[in-house]
Amino acid sequence: QVQLVESGGGSVQAGGSLRLSCAASGYTYVSSCMGWFRQAPGSEREGVALTYRFDGNTYYADSVKGRFTISHDNEKKTVYLQMNSLKPEDTAMYYCAADNRRALCSSSFPRDFTSWGQGTQVTVSS
Repeated sequence: QVQLVESGGGSVQAGGSLRLSCAASGYTYVSSCMGWFRQAPGSEREGVALTYRFDGNTYYADSVKGRFTISHDNEKKTVYLQMNSLKPEDTAMYYCAADNRRALCSSSFPRDFTSWGQGTQVTVSS
């Protein structure tokens, strides 16, 4: 089991930026594929960005391409999400996810990840 702790959420005006962090601890060998999902009230959880730590491949939802960047620091076992040009529709609870299955790291954003963080709230006002 791996534990995931998110940080960096907050409130920002449209056009602003935030950087989310997700630190993994425990059995981190199961965190090969890591990334971010989000869920707005009344909506399903949707994929935002994923990265496979061992080949560096990244995957983004169409709605965030060109605005969000996912990166990772293998030494720190941390994945980041730099969010620029934020829009009110980006408002959601953002969840970090991790799994050791390479197949989960894809642009289809399957949701059956083994480990999930508690979430960090991002609120973008117009």
